[in-house]
Amino acid sequence: MNNQLIDQLDIYTDKNAITMAAVMGSNNRHEGDGDPLTVRSPIDGSVIGQLKMASEVQVEQAIAHAREAFLVLRTIPAPKRGEFIRELGNRFRKQKQLLAELITLECGKILQESLGEVQEVIDICDFAVGLSRQLHGLTIVSERPDHRMMEQWLPLGPVAVISAFNFPMAVWAWNAMLAIVCGDSVIWKPSEKTPLCALACQSIIDQTLKEFPEMPQALSQVVVGDHVVGAQLTHDTRIPLVSATGSVVMGKKVAQAVGSRLGRSLLELGGNNGMIVTPSADKELALRAIVFSAVGTCGQRCTSLRRLIVHDTITDDLLGRLVTTYSHLPIGDPMDATKLVGPLIDEQAFELMQIAMQQAKQAGGKLICGGEQVTIEGKEGGFYVAPAIIEINAEAAVIKRETFAPILYVIRYQDFSQAISIHNGVPQGLSSAIFTTDLQEAELFLSVVGSDCGLANVNIGTSGAEIGGAFGGEKETGGGRESGSDAWKNYMRRTTNTINYGNDIPLAQGITFG
Repeated sequence: MNNQLIDQLDIYTDKNAITMAAVMGSNNRHEGDGDPLTVRSPIDGSVIGQLKMASEVQVEQAIAHAREAFLVLRTIPAPKRGEFIRELGNRFRKQKQLLAELITLECGKILQESLGEVQEVIDICDFAVGLSRQLHGLTIVSERPDHRMMEQWLPLGPVAVISAFNFPMAVWAWNAMLAIVCGDSVIWKPSEKTPLCALACQSIIDQTLKEFPEMPQALSQVVVGDHVVGAQLTHDTRIPLVSATGSVVMGKKVAQAVGSRLGRSLLELGGNNGMIVTPSADKELALRAIVFSAVGTCGQRCTSLRRLIVHDTITDDLLGRLVTTYSHLPIGDPMDATKLVGPLIDEQAFELMQIAMQQAKQAGGKLICGGEQVTIEGKEGGFYVAPAIIEINAEAAVIKRETFAPILYVIRYQDFSQAISIHNGVPQGLSSAIFTTDLQEAELFLSVVGSDCGLANVNIGTSGAEIGGAFGGEKETGGGRESGSDAWKNYMRRTTNTINYGNDIPLAQGITFG
């Protein structure tokens, strides 16, 4: 089945093994010359691809070709670039099912979630098409007579996109679709755990480029590699913007490398997201949101719910409901439509989960349920776990770190100001939520003294953001914004223009000279 799926998606193959994408564009396909990379499915641990990573020379070639492509792409009118994205989105629509199956095969999320991810790619294509006719600046009143000021937003340059395994297509699309519409070429370094998804997307781009001969062939490239490839991209001065999604540790390295050359970095890092449940909350509504937010993608979303902050008077009741629901969670093969929880990405993720649980116990935490490895017949090579619930004190060090696994820490609070303090008392600041029917509580949570996160929701969970809003967070989450709203400005440079249409040259601030 795996080879059939790969063949149907027209990913570049060599003797039934996946090889590196075209780092030099669709007319120059070749394998990488770097170290070998084995790709395994988290479903059962089976090998689904053998690749060679890009060498230093090939990354250099990719950067050079991206620069050449940018010089052409920036001159093509934005609506024309939008037409390319429109056709690209249509091709993703046609391949939606197959692409979703590939996501599930390679990163292990259930098929429904994978279908949702491909839909995100399609949605951001639609958004980018509309954006291609709205890349507007401002006209600004000048203090000088017979003068006009205005600002323009112009293409920036080649953009490097470094993406994580958990959203192997959507995060790239959030960046790449906007970048291309804005006139920027893109070099994509996917996670070495999910390179096949990147090759599939690149294949669709190459197919689409055949219908747009005026577009530069290297407007989008994939370079498969590890941190060495990432470091080469982040240090290169020809890349003015690096968008990186991943851990805080990785993000700090990217920020330092890009900052050392005064480039721009767009960072989407750790989550460690919290939800406050107040006494007035709709308990059934909250229960459904908690479960999806905490166990979706087996707890491996940057927006996954990690900390549940519940009023003391309702904690026991809500815990009872959660334990009952968790005891009936269908865990198993993510290709099976009856399953809601698939595997962790690999053994390392399982070990980190066990370490975090042990640290929680040492800090006085009480394991309410879950945490154990689950054996799935025929999938013994995968790492399946029962999602865990741990009741713990708000000051425990372990809950101030993000563990990429389905661990839900439950924390009691007595008054609302305490709940806000607990919620904000972690280094990360991505997504947050409150469940309440009290208008004052809801508005306070959204106010300047409420949640300190980039995403703050009322009566919905922490995960499942729409593409229309800007996505990103504060503090150690990195401060970046991707996807909707005015996030497109990240991919452009602003220029302020002053036009004198008079016969004199008055100076600003009333200065006289000579």
